[in-house]
Amino acid sequence: MLKPPRLLVILPLLAASFTFAAETSFEEEATKRLREVTAGDSSGLAVLVARDGKIVFQGGFGFADIEKKTPISPDTKFRIGSISKQFTAVAVLRLAEQGKLSLDDSLAKFFPDFPGGKEVNLRQLMTHTSGLHSYTDKPEFIGRVKEPIEPAKLIEWFKDDKPDFAPGKGFHYNNSAYFLLGEIVAKVSGKSFGEHLKETIFDPLEMMDSGIYVNSNPPTGMANGYSYADGKLSAALDWDMTWAGGAGAIYSTVGDLFRWNEALFGGKVLSEASLNAATTPVELPPNVDGMNYGYGLMMLAVKRLPAVGHGGGLNGWSTYLVRLPEQKCTVVVLANALPPPPKHSPGGIAHSLAAQLLKDEIAKLPPVTEDKSVDPKTFTDFAGRYDYKDSILTVTAEEDGLFAQITGEPKNRIFPKSKDAFFWKVTDAEVTFLRDEKGQVITARHSQGGSNFRAAKFPADAIQLTPEQVEPFVGQYRYGLFSVMTVTRDGAQLFAQLTGQPKYPIFPKSETEFEWRVVPAKAQFVKGDDGKVTKAVHHQSGTSFDAPKIK
Repeated sequence: MLKPPRLLVILPLLAASFTFAAETSFEEEATKRLREVTAGDSSGLAVLVARDGKIVFQGGFGFADIEKKTPISPDTKFRIGSISKQFTAVAVLRLAEQGKLSLDDSLAKFFPDFPGGKEVNLRQLMTHTSGLHSYTDKPEFIGRVKEPIEPAKLIEWFKDDKPDFAPGKGFHYNNSAYFLLGEIVAKVSGKSFGEHLKETIFDPLEMMDSGIYVNSNPPTGMANGYSYADGKLSAALDWDMTWAGGAGAIYSTVGDLFRWNEALFGGKVLSEASLNAATTPVELPPNVDGMNYGYGLMMLAVKRLPAVGHGGGLNGWSTYLVRLPEQKCTVVVLANALPPPPKHSPGGIAHSLAAQLLKDEIAKLPPVTEDKSVDPKTFTDFAGRYDYKDSILTVTAEEDGLFAQITGEPKNRIFPKSKDAFFWKVTDAEVTFLRDEKGQVITARHSQGGSNFRAAKFPADAIQLTPEQVEPFVGQYRYGLFSVMTVTRDGAQLFAQLTGQPKYPIFPKSETEFEWRVVPAKAQFVKGDDGKVTKAVHHQSGTSFDAPKIK
């Protein structure tokens, strides 16, 4: 019904995972905090932290199988989602080093009948700038993903989709591109994508617990995947990984991913030139926002220390792998739940662990400079609500300070970096307010974790309802035979969560009609003669259906 996970997980915008007490050792405090967040009958986490080629901390927390009480260990296997993309990119780069293909080759060279394929090249596929529409953005995707599919049939299913933009003229995270890259590797090597990775990467690097996940023949030692909703965990929607391919079909362990990072950044996988290219962000056209993305890798920062990494996410699985090259530090966090329980964000946990391990280096960095010359009287220009698609940023001017609060997160003060640019001190994030030709603030540009995006300012007359007005819509609605939409509220903000999908805010268009902003979909709540809500009518992709309220 709604947009499914994209095989990618980036950091929560502002939420911190946990802080460390000063008086205890890194290992003791990490163990304590991770045990706290996985207490009880919980899904879990496998974690590894290394520096200078040596593991300084690793462990398993929570359960790989809750029913059987099977604990997670460092040897537990997880589906890693979009962390797979760097393996796909490296496979392409190595074939290019061998002269078997070129990043300037067109898509049409490998798929002659692909519409517009002559205008798209491999470099654009690698950097999410091809303009192809991502097949995981198609509303029908989530309803089909449990059944196996042949690669050729999947490509046939998405190849005629209208492009999002002309090649090279935009940025959109794109699983179609990486699925195609995986199949190009297979065509050029003459072997299946999985066989090629095994022979050229996994076996040589002794990554004996990694491979392409095959649902009909899963490897031993796999965790189960869970979804967290309404305060409880249940079995997640089980993707058939033939739908993921080069975009996200690999399984692995924290130990194997540590070996991978040591080899990749130790010069044992790619030439120096290829590694530099892979870790150089693509240059985007002016006024195009996106990620600091190279080839299957994102350029990030951990407390302003340069880092390279990637996350992964699909129903039941959430993962994060990051490398701080200057400190030769690797952190891996693998989780077997998406949507996750509270404080189970692998990205947030990885950044917390890295920041604690490297606190001495971070302390030596010059502080971010606050521009105290900015007149607090101008702060009222920025006050208002901004459309963050899956949340709202509310900015308020209070006394001599400016404060920002993202839906579901604490309110924090933000500090001027310049006249229109502000930064948070509680996290590595900035927001720049953009003005129109009349000098009125119309947009906020948020920058964090290697990603940039723009959020339009809601007009002052945008509909705002009271908690009393939205309370009647709270409850559960039957979405077909197997899905339920659970509607909750926080104050006057409504949230909707479909079975097996993340919880998203929905926004009023009228007193009874609400819309999602992560996908073009609406829900119209209908009341009976007694004034009580009886159903929601869901509108999406030109179709509508009734979702009766469950009493």
